[in-house]
Amino acid sequence: MDRILYTASNGAARILEQQSAISNNMANVSTTGFRAQLAQYRSVPVVPHAGELPTRVSTVAATPGSRFAQGAMVDTGHALDAAIAGEGWFAVQTPEGEAYTRAGEFGVNQENQLVTQTGLPVLSNDGGPIEVPERGSITFATDGQISALGAGDNPRDIQLLGQLKLVNPPKDQLQRGDDGLFRLAGGQPAQADEAVRIAPGFVEKSNVNPAEAMVAMIANARQFELQMQVIKNASTNAERGNSILSAAG
Repeated sequence: MDRILYTASNGAARILEQQSAISNNMANVSTTGFRAQLAQYRSVPVVPHAGELPTRVSTVAATPGSRFAQGAMVDTGHALDAAIAGEGWFAVQTPEGEAYTRAGEFGVNQENQLVTQTGLPVLSNDGGPIEVPERGSITFATDGQISALGAGDNPRDIQLLGQLKLVNPPKDQLQRGDDGLFRLAGGQPAQADEAVRIAPGFVEKSNVNPAEAMVAMIANARQFELQMQVIKNASTNAERGNSILSAAG
């Protein structure tokens, strides 16, 4: 079999991998706090055998990580909504340990704990879940301090529930999990960063650029068609070569 088939099929496989990442970005255009995944591929020369010319080029996948630019801030006015103002992350508890997200659409579960939209407990500075008084009114401060006023309580009896754990680890140490959350590469919890600030009553939208993603999908589709055409041409040439050899025999 002509080695060009392997070269072209390898290129087609890398294109499909990138297309999968772009499709995932498109699917999360409306996901609060989503960070666009960067998946690329690059060309590399194929090392020839002795006596062969270096005429072939293959491709390898290169995934540099995620785009961490801030998404658009939307004023919701909801008391349980908060967005990171600038760099930083909210800390949440998962079955696999501590993880980080930019999604600040919070709620209260049946155990009166502050949770994410997927039900994960939001962590406080002491590493534990945040208890919310039943039917209490929650207020976030820009530094993550949480205060609450119980139903029917005097405004002077406001309670301090704690402080959101806000972290800002180096971006090159963060890894995206299959659940879309980020974790430190070593798995250890990050230290709280007092410099991180939040915007109460706001949420941060996805930082995916829909137009850019659509253009990338179209470009990838065209590249895939070219790879398929190369495979088709190689197959046709092989059939013609076999016919010539059969006739000569």
